[in-house]
Amino acid sequence: MARTLTILGLESSCDDTAAAVLRQTENAPADILSSIVYDQAELHVAFGGVVPELAARAHAEKLDICVREALSAANTELGDLDAIAVTAGPGLIGGVMSGVMCAKGISAATGLPLIGVNHLAGHALTPRLTDGIAFPYLMLLVSGGHCQFLIARGADEFSRVGGTIDDAPGEAFDKTARLLGLPQPGGPAIEAEAQKGDATRFPFPRPLLDRDDCNLSFSGLKTALLRLRDKVVAEKGGLTRQDRADLCAGFQSAVADVLAEKSRRALRLYMAEAPTQPVLAVAGGVAANQTIRKALQDVCDEAGAAFTAPPLALCTDNAAMIAYVGLERFRSGARDGLDLVPRPRWPLDRISPALLGSGRKGAKA
Repeated sequence: MARTLTILGLESSCDDTAAAVLRQTENAPADILSSIVYDQAELHVAFGGVVPELAARAHAEKLDICVREALSAANTELGDLDAIAVTAGPGLIGGVMSGVMCAKGISAATGLPLIGVNHLAGHALTPRLTDGIAFPYLMLLVSGGHCQFLIARGADEFSRVGGTIDDAPGEAFDKTARLLGLPQPGGPAIEAEAQKGDATRFPFPRPLLDRDDCNLSFSGLKTALLRLRDKVVAEKGGLTRQDRADLCAGFQSAVADVLAEKSRRALRLYMAEAPTQPVLAVAGGVAANQTIRKALQDVCDEAGAAFTAPPLALCTDNAAMIAYVGLERFRSGARDGLDLVPRPRWPLDRISPALLGSGRKGAKA
């Protein structure tokens, strides 16, 4: 008889405090019974970015409220759960610790099994939650802190074929928005401005396209925008609204072009393995950008591969994706004890050398 599992997921790796309840009968689609997310945008707006200490304190204040609301919205009690899944890394360590300690407390009080989840795996397995796609598939994980191409072979098995050697796209969007006086987070602000701009006006570079690999670089685009902005200011004494819109459009177009070309190359490597039904999936906050989605869809159409992207609400950080990874790991027999350790760094591919360097705390991605 097929077993039905109900999982509570917790997420607190950056500046979103989230809890969700997920239920799945084996070999059937998973149902998101509830998904509660508290963002901290107003808390950090005056600082132009996320302040880790403030974020950690906000998580500690909101996690129990999130859990209570998620259980209530799902018409579920703690006694109805089969396990608790929690982001154990990577992320801002204060926030990760807040989530792990909350999950440990619930586990200790109820006896429910505890499952530590890699936040990146949450994004990487979201296409299985939303579309039920089969392994192996090519995943472009593109967010504020990470950007990499992964061949997802299983819930705990990923092979990286490329990634960023400096800024992630979301980080570049945020920094660019600050340079142009736009609000945070930068991605939505730049996308809105770009809709009114001319993407061909300014000569933005397309970094690393001269290298025949799947690695990416976005730091130079931010520098290019800074120089172009300063040139306009020097010539005209300031920026008009149209100048800003054109800069946003040019920057966004450059990011989309680089991601599209590198995706084309990653698809060739992945499809050389002859998957029965080739799929490129994209997830992470930057996956909400419609220009980037369109560019990736075009690449897949050319290559004869399917393209899938999650609903916008599941692109950004959420606990439903954490609950789903916990569910897959629970079915495979994975369990963690109350000695589960929060991790600021936790690469999905544990074999490939780190692109961004390691240091004392381990590989970044």
